[in-house]
Amino acid sequence: MDSTLNPNKHLKEEFVSNLDGSSILEIAALLTIVPLLVLLRYSIGFHCRIDDNGKSISLKKNDDEIDIVASRNWKDYTYAISLDFILIVFPMLLFFTVLSEWVYQGVVLLSLLLLALSVTAKRSSSGLQRGGESLSFRANVSSYRVALMLITCLCILAVDFTIFPRRYAKTETYGTSLMDLGVGSFVMANAVVSRQARDVSSGNWITGLKATAPLLLLGFIRLVTTSGVDYQVHVTEYGQHWNFFFTLAAISILTSFVNIPAKYCGILGFAVLAGYQTWLVSGLNTYLLSNERGTNIISKNKEGVYSTLGYWGMYLLGVHLGYRLFYAKHSNTRSTKSSIARVFLASLLLWIVTLLVDNYVERISRRTCNMPYVTWVLAQDLQALGMFMLSSYIPMNKLSSLEEAIDQNLLATFLLANVFTGVVNLAVDTIFASPLSSLVILTTYAFALSGIIGTIHLSGFRLKFW
Repeated sequence: MDSTLNPNKHLKEEFVSNLDGSSILEIAALLTIVPLLVLLRYSIGFHCRIDDNGKSISLKKNDDEIDIVASRNWKDYTYAISLDFILIVFPMLLFFTVLSEWVYQGVVLLSLLLLALSVTAKRSSSGLQRGGESLSFRANVSSYRVALMLITCLCILAVDFTIFPRRYAKTETYGTSLMDLGVGSFVMANAVVSRQARDVSSGNWITGLKATAPLLLLGFIRLVTTSGVDYQVHVTEYGQHWNFFFTLAAISILTSFVNIPAKYCGILGFAVLAGYQTWLVSGLNTYLLSNERGTNIISKNKEGVYSTLGYWGMYLLGVHLGYRLFYAKHSNTRSTKSSIARVFLASLLLWIVTLLVDNYVERISRRTCNMPYVTWVLAQDLQALGMFMLSSYIPMNKLSSLEEAIDQNLLATFLLANVFTGVVNLAVDTIFASPLSSLVILTTYAFALSGIIGTIHLSGFRLKFW
């Protein structure tokens, strides 16, 4: 009998296959909990930052004042990271697993708690915070990107355990789920803060291709390692050889060759999506959602190859939205309240478009990255970003220590999470683990990931994703 490192490979593949997802409303509620947890963490205070000299700086909220203490020991930083884990990461893990039936109640309770803390804070400081300036848009985007990374890191391992609801795992054909937002949200987060959105020259296409090389390298490394250890692969997600990194690389390559000003990206993005959606409803969707695969490389990776058109259209729209909402000249002259209102208004309009297209054109499909999927991701992500921007109303709303550590090491966090996920899957029969064992393993994994990234950050190491 042939030995294998992953004897239950096929069972694990079936465990994440043929799923229908959850409702749009439940996913929206679930992703409302994440920024609420972060805002609550800001309200409590006590953060520990790392300055340019590698010195940890403790910031404690004390009524109207901010106490700043600098030290070179690990005590305050370890305390701050642990507090971040207890107040942000661990509750996220619980709501993604054992508390998944209490999502709506969680939104209400966390909202009331945040409101109560905000009212208490206003007694000592009226209006916007007086202890310092509001977080910049870039900082708000950092919070949003870190939250996205935390969700991804938790889900990629949790999905292999039975305590993770099947309705949160990726859908097979049509539908919406928590994990369906993954790659789309990464594309959106990249687009909003891209050089193109900021109307900054990104050089010629050769420069763009050079920047794509690391993504291609990571894509091939993932392909080789998963094949080498006989790791489970959900083929209908991207295809036999394609993966997340190849999709990001393809978008980067297309953008390098078709590099236009941000103010025109919306028109091109809509044209790309409209053309691709027309192609889908004309019969392409039947082919992409079928089990039919030819012998050529494109047919073997049809989902990844064709969906790139949808993701590219999403990226272009994200660039346009980022430019119009945050970087255009008129955007810089408006108040924080106005900026928040515009983000929520754009999200509302995209929600309306999503419901209309989903009901009258084609249902949402991550597998094909069709138009309703694109508008759903944009609507959901702008809603989340708008909630993070509400941090302007919280006194001393500094990025938490863990957020800062992950933001400076997004790539390291993602790669380490993938390594841990692979090791756990090869060492544990995840689908047969008891609920208690599953929760203990996931909690240990999340705490180890947080601790290691915090340690890396404190040591002065930086490895950003983009």
